[in-house]
Amino acid sequence: MTTLMAARVRDAAQAGTPLRIRGGGSKDFYGQALAGDVLDMAAHAGVISYEPSELVVTVRGGTPLAELEALLAGQGQCLPFEPPHFGPNATVGGMVASGLSGPARASSGAVRDYLLGVVLLNGKGESLTFGGQVMKNVAGYDVSRLMAGTLGTLGVLLEVSLKVLPVAPAEATLECRLPQQQALYLLNRWGGQPLPLNASCWVHDDSTAPGQDFLFVRLRGAVAAVEAACPRMMADVQAAGGQAARMDQAQAGADWNACREQTLPFFARPPALDACLWRLSVPQTTPALDLPYAQLIEWHGGLRWLWAPASAAAQLRRLAAQAGGHATVFRRAAQTPAELPVFAPLSPVQSRIEQALRKEFDPAGVFNPGRMSMDR
Repeated sequence: MTTLMAARVRDAAQAGTPLRIRGGGSKDFYGQALAGDVLDMAAHAGVISYEPSELVVTVRGGTPLAELEALLAGQGQCLPFEPPHFGPNATVGGMVASGLSGPARASSGAVRDYLLGVVLLNGKGESLTFGGQVMKNVAGYDVSRLMAGTLGTLGVLLEVSLKVLPVAPAEATLECRLPQQQALYLLNRWGGQPLPLNASCWVHDDSTAPGQDFLFVRLRGAVAAVEAACPRMMADVQAAGGQAARMDQAQAGADWNACREQTLPFFARPPALDACLWRLSVPQTTPALDLPYAQLIEWHGGLRWLWAPASAAAQLRRLAAQAGGHATVFRRAAQTPAELPVFAPLSPVQSRIEQALRKEFDPAGVFNPGRMSMDR
């Protein structure tokens, strides 16, 4: 199959025909545009090697993400960055190409941090190997990690080698009632202490009257560490004027999965027809943003989700940039202007680097044109 794909890429490059790399299509909503003939990766699937004792797995790009996670779970292991699926057909290649991580990202790292190596089909139809299956074999620039988040614009991911980790022996979730600013203060305070802090989510729940502010905090690690942290953190919440309780583990697990997959009520019900879902990535120490839009905060303050119209783009990007971050249109409303950039504009230096990389990997520009921006 690799030979056939390589021939198709060479033919497309020669004819100037764009190709749209597609795994399961679960991330089709993400990015600027979908263009080109579909290069379907779904059949290019399967586990190539898995060494549980070495904490390394190598799979083909079209391998279903659910299949990989089930394989790891059978050995008491996992992908610590909790990649979202956004549908039953999510693939490992799409996971890497989108570069999206779940609730544990701030504590456990991102997709790119667990990429050990890739086999890539470039725009000339050549199969290139970068990295490998161990952490120590990378000399110079780690090209394999460059593939995370590029939305398939640099090549076709044929194979992916990933570092995996054992499932934590203990887990607990605290439900705290705290306003946003106090929640951010405590998260920053806890982040500087030796606590098994793994994930957090703050949201205003308006399903009841009056609405209430909730901070959910997940702890993972050794049994002794988790059990010692719970009463200590609950006392901190009470000292800040809030209330805290330990959640039922089954309910907490379902809620964290809903947060990862964006099936929580916050994500499921846009407040208005013209509301886009914005993703603001900012330093964790960024204070509460003075905005009139509903927000959900993850990653200990580092990720702010909010619903706002396309007309708020300049304001949101200015605030994010002032904080040292950036704003992305994660999900567009149906009437969003096509000319609205999904991703924050790159600086001149970043733009030159990106153009040089694309020219090197895909000189004919056949892979996912326009997916990252309207002019590339």
